[in-house]
Amino acid sequence: MRIEMKRLVILSALFSLMLAVACAKKKVQGVAYDGTSLIINGKRELLFSGSIHYPRSTPEMWPDLIRKAKQGGLNVIQTYVFWNAHEPVQGQFNFEGNYDLVKFIKLIGENKMYVTLRVGPFIQAEWNHGGLPYWLREVQNITFRSDNPPFKYHMKKYVKMIVQKMKDEKLFASQGGPIILSQIENEYNSIQLAYRDAGTRYVQWAGNMAVGLKTGVPWIMCKQKDAPDPVINACNGRHCGDTFTGPNRPYKPTLWTENWTAQYRVFGDPPSQRSAEDLAFSVARFFAKNGTLTNYYMYHGGTNLGRTSAVFTTTRYYDEAPLDEYGLQREPKWGHLKDLHRALRLCRKPLLWGSPNVQRLSKDLEARYYEIPGTKVCAAFLTNNNTVLPQAVNFRGEQYYLPPHSISILPDCKTVVYNTQNIVSQHNSRNYVKSEKANKLKWEMSPEIIPDTSRVPVNSKTPAELYSLTKDTTDYAWFTTSIELETRDLPMRKDIKPVLRVASLGHAMLAFVNGEFVGSSHGSHIDKSFVLQKPIVLKPGVNHISLLGSTVGFPDSGAYMEHRFAGPRLVTILGLNTGTLDLTLNGWGHQVGLDGEKVRVYTQGGSHRVQWTKATQGVGRALTWYKTYFDAPEGNQPVAIRLPQMTKGMVWVNGKSIGRYWYTYLSPLGQPSQSEYHIPRSFIKPTDNLLVVLDEDGGNPGSVEILNVDRDTICSYITEYHPPSVKSWARKNNHFRPVVEDAKPAAHLKCANHKKIVAIEFASFGDPYGICGNFNYGKCTSPISKDVVEKHCLGKTSCAVPIERGLFNKGNDGCPSIMKTLAIQAKCSH
Repeated sequence: MRIEMKRLVILSALFSLMLAVACAKKKVQGVAYDGTSLIINGKRELLFSGSIHYPRSTPEMWPDLIRKAKQGGLNVIQTYVFWNAHEPVQGQFNFEGNYDLVKFIKLIGENKMYVTLRVGPFIQAEWNHGGLPYWLREVQNITFRSDNPPFKYHMKKYVKMIVQKMKDEKLFASQGGPIILSQIENEYNSIQLAYRDAGTRYVQWAGNMAVGLKTGVPWIMCKQKDAPDPVINACNGRHCGDTFTGPNRPYKPTLWTENWTAQYRVFGDPPSQRSAEDLAFSVARFFAKNGTLTNYYMYHGGTNLGRTSAVFTTTRYYDEAPLDEYGLQREPKWGHLKDLHRALRLCRKPLLWGSPNVQRLSKDLEARYYEIPGTKVCAAFLTNNNTVLPQAVNFRGEQYYLPPHSISILPDCKTVVYNTQNIVSQHNSRNYVKSEKANKLKWEMSPEIIPDTSRVPVNSKTPAELYSLTKDTTDYAWFTTSIELETRDLPMRKDIKPVLRVASLGHAMLAFVNGEFVGSSHGSHIDKSFVLQKPIVLKPGVNHISLLGSTVGFPDSGAYMEHRFAGPRLVTILGLNTGTLDLTLNGWGHQVGLDGEKVRVYTQGGSHRVQWTKATQGVGRALTWYKTYFDAPEGNQPVAIRLPQMTKGMVWVNGKSIGRYWYTYLSPLGQPSQSEYHIPRSFIKPTDNLLVVLDEDGGNPGSVEILNVDRDTICSYITEYHPPSVKSWARKNNHFRPVVEDAKPAAHLKCANHKKIVAIEFASFGDPYGICGNFNYGKCTSPISKDVVEKHCLGKTSCAVPIERGLFNKGNDGCPSIMKTLAIQAKCSH
């Protein structure tokens, strides 16, 4: 039986090799697949992909983001297509500016990279309404994402339009373009049961509809076990190497469409992190178990500009990705993954044409290796699954040291070129530096008029539902009503005040009585509903109650999204002598949007249509517009704004919204979920930039700072047991060989943007500890550590410091028995 199985494995490997050679000879154009991998233009590929969403950055940023992704070892960029961005009004399309999908894809192609196009049209993505346009909610008898004729009609029409647009520009690989995969729907399995048989029929319809568009490239569905042939079902998650049960047919490749590089944040969240080591482990594990495509979600998260974020989602998106919100390389994540991609590429031939084998070495240890029978082509992955203890392992007569929860990669089944736990690449730390040029701010203010029923007369018996009232054209809507009271209705005691109670379905609210601000309240991402309860002052005669309801994005997930609601549902006044007064049926007026929004007060022209006065010192009035002008910050680094004494609202620069801010909703750590907000450089002119801030609860604009952003603090943290840089080896003509004379571990440092190392801020060869930006000396350190590092690195753009005891100790080692670590922190500058 074993002999027969071995013959089958050998025959399978030979067939796979013959198939690829035949395809290459025919110069096939397009994408095919089998159980091993995708075959692109006749060639098998290991695919390292990263999500970069074109609307979450600017066209001016795209070339740099794509270049850095390629330098990081990626050969694929994945993006969603955003329906509500492209068709915000039915039949009216927008493919301009940062919505220029064609330009974005062509740029990727010009960089000799591929594209995975996730058409959706439902995308989730923490994007407003999951990408579905608001007008779709108002289509009669519609049920989203089900076997529902109105939804299927509009979905098919949209998908056909996008596909035809790609065909017209010849962007599919079958036409010579970069698009190698397209995705229909998104994680539907998570809600499919809610629709019962209609859900099953919808999945089959969606897959078959997509295939029928004949793009010449495969379609995929993520997290969809019952994806219809020939659609490939793919995995989303953090550890698909262990959680994915595999494709639903043996002739489909194993693909990973979302490997989460951190976790998106919502307002009220503490920081989210995922270590470079854990991320690298998951990818190595996946490729060790027949995977051939992984996608980092996100590789660059970017910024939710304007009102594009989903319900309660922060403006900053996946800042912990390998490229941070500003497009700067987050180290060591970017570099450690780059080294991983290089190590895996050294294994390309055995992974794509070899036969897989598994050797269980102990409870926690295993070796997975790929060999081409009859050759010396071999690659191995040695895994220590113990999350606490390091292990020594014997593989093919050699001893190998494996740190806890790590995988060592051996492209020749002998030489360790990479370990997921041992980071050889450099680290860095992000700095926010207050700009000298940009902070000569002179603030003016213009309070928003608080309407009452004389300005916004009653037009409905009850308060309207907020989503359908605003129709996603603004976050804000006014609800006005009035009551007439007699003196005898009011409390007679001074220690008792009436209380306004508003039960709302979400998301936030400001309350005013007789034009005076009485307070605010809000829900959360988990529970959108809330109850506002504030003491109020009422008077004999007519009293005006004005409620400003607001949304913080539309929902982006779950079943029956078209049946989600927001806004006030019950309004009462407690504490009157006549008892509780229910105002829900009192008759209500409605106004969509703020007056400042209507005149576009955040633009140069609109700002002249309201009256401005010099801003008062300290905390200002609730619901106030502030404006000032600033000059461009020095240099060409990314720019951010910090508003620590403001509350909640939105910021515009030269008429362009950089998104919502929220400082008063604190995380469990007592800090805002986001403290700095990105201003894209392309929004900024050399001088006289109009900065407008809408603040809801009463803030202090004097606290606002404009900042330059850099990652000019670079570090290295290397032990004697770290492997040498993976760049020390290469594979050519089936031969794996070193490309340096003596491959040894070293600390490698490199400044970005042609800057040079101008200072060594910390250096210790011994037992230092800490992180980049906060290293500390241990009990043992070489006294000449800094001198050695300065000699190797000062004044250079890049340097390498060997990990050699003789270099640092000069025959005087104060702690010879411990494993030595070299920690370096350096400063880069022009």
